[in-house]
Amino acid sequence: MLASQIDSRMAAPKKIRSPEKEIRFTRAAQGRLLLVLAAFFLALSLGLLVLATQGTDMEPPRLQGYAWTALLPLPVSLVLIRYGFRCIRHAYLIFTPLGLEIFPLFRPEKHMMLVTWHEVHDLDVDLAARRLSLHYNAEKSSGVILSLSPILAAQRLLLDHAVRTLMSKRHIPSS
Repeated sequence: MLASQIDSRMAAPKKIRSPEKEIRFTRAAQGRLLLVLAAFFLALSLGLLVLATQGTDMEPPRLQGYAWTALLPLPVSLVLIRYGFRCIRHAYLIFTPLGLEIFPLFRPEKHMMLVTWHEVHDLDVDLAARRLSLHYNAEKSSGVILSLSPILAAQRLLLDHAVRTLMSKRHIPSS
């Protein structure tokens, strides 16, 4: 019951007609970090509540009268939980037959960027630097550089494989 209520309130990715034609990469690593920080703030809130209400037989609670301080970390944890789930559920990069769709974390519906394949001259993945470079010309003087830090390490390997496969198919001379 609770899961269905949460799903009805949270924005969900839209259903696509041909999911086999695209490759999605989410901000799962970034979402995981945000959820760990949210758990820390929830634990901090609980710790403040315990310090404000629990004492021993010999002494009163250490933060007696300051139970309201336990409410201070709660809004931060709720915001972190919301953005953590958003990062895990929604796409960061989508490889489609039309091109590469890039979604920012804030207001993706407004600031989404589509780079079509005819604009891209070359793609480079640097796994050590966690960077994807889209070059618009052969001189590699213009393009887009994307951080791959929000993507999980295993997904970075899949992204590298997808880029190498795509580039090898594009560089095959047509006969």
